[in-house]
Amino acid sequence: MENIILASIIVFVAAILQACTGFGFSIMATPFLLFVFEPHVAIQINIILSIVISIFLVPRVRKEVDKSLLKRLIVGSALGCPIGILIFIYLDAQLLKVVTGLLIIGLTILLFLSFHIKRSIRKDGLAGGFSGLLTTSIGMPGPPIIIYFIGASIQKEVIRSTTLTFYLYVYSISLSMQLVFSSTTKEIWVASVWLLPITFVGMFIGHQLFHYINEHLFQRIMYLILSVTGIYLIISSL
Repeated sequence: MENIILASIIVFVAAILQACTGFGFSIMATPFLLFVFEPHVAIQINIILSIVISIFLVPRVRKEVDKSLLKRLIVGSALGCPIGILIFIYLDAQLLKVVTGLLIIGLTILLFLSFHIKRSIRKDGLAGGFSGLLTTSIGMPGPPIIIYFIGASIQKEVIRSTTLTFYLYVYSISLSMQLVFSSTTKEIWVASVWLLPITFVGMFIGHQLFHYINEHLFQRIMYLILSVTGIYLIISSL
């Protein structure tokens, strides 16, 4: 019971962040859920709840989705996901975390110093590819597309709506691959059901808060999310 209470607090805060920005659930939830559950349990709970959040929020933000960008992200992720599942099953995920963490911190510093990324069809696809790879390998699709979206100066409405829609696709693929090539347990699904009500509450609050966040604050939140992600990935690998 104590585990569910602690997990509920973690999920509540993460759901607010996800609904408010389009990012952040896996970044906030996964590291802290590892204090409550085994790694594979925490990762699959994160994926399941992220899918639920996207299912309920996407209809509310679909008009703001950049459909051409979304298609390219999906195509890219279709190539990245299989590579990620191979890493998840066979390769050293700890090394991947260290390398990814260092890259995220370095790129975040560049973004903070006003480094700009010029958008292109190829770069849209690459962002989706790296996102798919990280989703199926370590359960974190956010960093590549956060970095790309901020560097390309995409508006916060488009960022949130396109990301939530993309997550619905990439997390569904990731969960399917993990169920086919890895495994799941009753504990994962029971815990996910228990955490659904608090997820909905956090999601509602975050959706309301989004309207009070300006572009400048939104960007600062993104920098914070990226920094926390990079540091977590490095520390969790030690």
